[in-house]
Amino acid sequence: MPRKSRIDAPGALQHIILRGINRRKIFFDDFDRDDFLDRLGGILADSKTPCYAWALMTNHTHLLLRTGTVPIATVMRRLLTGYAVSFNRRHRRSGHLFQNRYKSILCEEDPYLLELVRYIHLNPLRAGIVDEIKALNIYPYCGHSVIMGNVIHGFHNIDYVLNLFGETIEQARRHYLEFVKKGISQGRRPDLTGGGLVRSAGGWAALRTMRKGESRIKGDERILGQGDFVDSVLQAAQENLDRKYMLLARGYDFQWLVERVTGLFGLTSKELLTGGKQRKTVTARSVLCYWATRELGMSAVAISKRLNIAASTASESAARGLRIVEEQGFKLSDEVI
Repeated sequence: MPRKSRIDAPGALQHIILRGINRRKIFFDDFDRDDFLDRLGGILADSKTPCYAWALMTNHTHLLLRTGTVPIATVMRRLLTGYAVSFNRRHRRSGHLFQNRYKSILCEEDPYLLELVRYIHLNPLRAGIVDEIKALNIYPYCGHSVIMGNVIHGFHNIDYVLNLFGETIEQARRHYLEFVKKGISQGRRPDLTGGGLVRSAGGWAALRTMRKGESRIKGDERILGQGDFVDSVLQAAQENLDRKYMLLARGYDFQWLVERVTGLFGLTSKELLTGGKQRKTVTARSVLCYWATRELGMSAVAISKRLNIAASTASESAARGLRIVEEQGFKLSDEVI
C-alpha cells in the first residue's frame, strides 16, 4: 500500500518524531545535541515556527511545532540535511542518518496540546536518562527544563504553555509541574503516537464502547483528534488536492507559471530561468518557486532541476516567495480560481 502524503497547513500543530535509521544513535555526545539544538533554533527563528515541546533521546527526537511561514516539510528538510552532514563529517561516517520519513502527526489543539507537552517532556524520565523529576527539571536536552526556567533556549515558546497554567509565572510553573508529575504514572501513551483509529476515537476504552454500539468512526494515522476534526482536516486536504489537479487541467503548468511571473516582473523567460544576483530576478524566482510548490504541488527537487539550483535553495526560495506574495498582494491569476 502506498504511503499517504503528509498533511500540513499554516497554523497547524504538529507532533514530529525523528528516528535514526535502523534505530541507530543520532546523538553520541553533548556536542551532537548542542549542534542539533543550535540548528533547530536558527531554522525555527527563520521560518517563524513556534515550538512548544521537545526532547532529545538517544536514537530519536520529539518536537511539538506549529507551522509558521513555511511548510513543516521545508523546516525538517533543512534541519535533518544540515545536521546529518555535520554529524557524518564529525564522526567520519557516510550514508543516511535518519529514517527516510520522519513521523508527522497533525494535532487537534484543545484536547491534545497539554497532553503532548507532558508526554514529550516525560520521555527522558520514562527512558531512564534521568531518574527523577528533580533531575528532569534541570536536564538540558528536554524542553521541560526550559519551561521550569533552569535552561534557556530562545526557540522554545514557553509563554504560550505557561499562560494556560496561571496568571503569574511562579504560579504557572507550579501548576505546570504538578500537571507533569501526574503524568508519570501513565507510562507510555500509544494513543498519542500511533494508531489513527484509536486516537480519533479517544483511546482504546472509547473505541471498545463505540464498537459495542456499532458506531462508525473516522481515523487517520496522520491526524490526532476527534472524529469531526479528522473529517475537517481530510476534507481540507482533499480540497487542496482537487485544486492542484483543477489548475493543471486548465493549463496552469510550470511553463504557464514562468510566463505569469515574467509578466509580473518584466523579465524574459531566459532571465528568470537562468537566474542572477539582481534583486528583481531573485524576487521573481522566489515567487515562481512558491507558486510551483503551493499551487502545483511540485517538489523542491523537481523545481531545482528546472532552475538548476539545489533542492534546499528551492525550498528557501519558496519560503521567501510566500512573504513576497503576501506583502505585494500578487495573485496567481486574474481569473477567479
